[in-house]
Amino acid sequence: MLRVSSVRWATASSSTVRVDLDGAPFHYRAGQVAALGPADSAEQIPYSIASAPEDTERDGSIEFLLKTDSAGRWGNHFEPIRRGSLLTVRGPSGSFTFPDAPREHRFLFIAGGTGIAPLRSMIRHAVLSQRPGRIRLLYSARTPHDFAYLPELRGMARREEIGLSLTATREMTPRWRGARGRIVAAQLSPLVEDPATLCFVCGPASMVAEVPLILRGLGIDRTRILLEDW
Repeated sequence: MLRVSSVRWATASSSTVRVDLDGAPFHYRAGQVAALGPADSAEQIPYSIASAPEDTERDGSIEFLLKTDSAGRWGNHFEPIRRGSLLTVRGPSGSFTFPDAPREHRFLFIAGGTGIAPLRSMIRHAVLSQRPGRIRLLYSARTPHDFAYLPELRGMARREEIGLSLTATREMTPRWRGARGRIVAAQLSPLVEDPATLCFVCGPASMVAEVPLILRGLGIDRTRILLEDW
């Protein structure tokens, strides 16, 4: 059992939850998942770890991005998580990870909604470990209010640690200056300057089905297109 040290709204339909390891070892690779459940439940549900291993080593905690309903319930209608709540955390597991020694020097991350969680872990890992190469992120969400970690991502873009492109697929606001609509070849083409680009895709099932086909049409070999796989 691990204790929740903080809970914050990330968007109107998601929260970031940080769990204190209290000195217990928890070694994972950027992009992996852990199974979470309330302490009084036998059920656990897999969630991608949103923090990077370097964050955990520094802070002694792990972070998750949880989709929630309007009442804050999560998973299979578990009651809202509060600071101080106890959670069962099992793992890590999963092969959707950032390689230890990638041959490529260009990395393209394509996220949809809460699919940003494992990609944030990988991006932070690549930046914090000073991985050589160019990092780009194309992030899609329903509305301009549904982008988790947006201030952080924009800060990384200002520091030129990453290139950041945003697209909202449904409702817009008058001040929105990002792209509009679903991800299409015209959006991806400028981000694929070299066919030797390692691509990571995580998001809704429809996006995960469509985007690899577009990438292959732009000359990316299927072996360089990695999809979330628990």
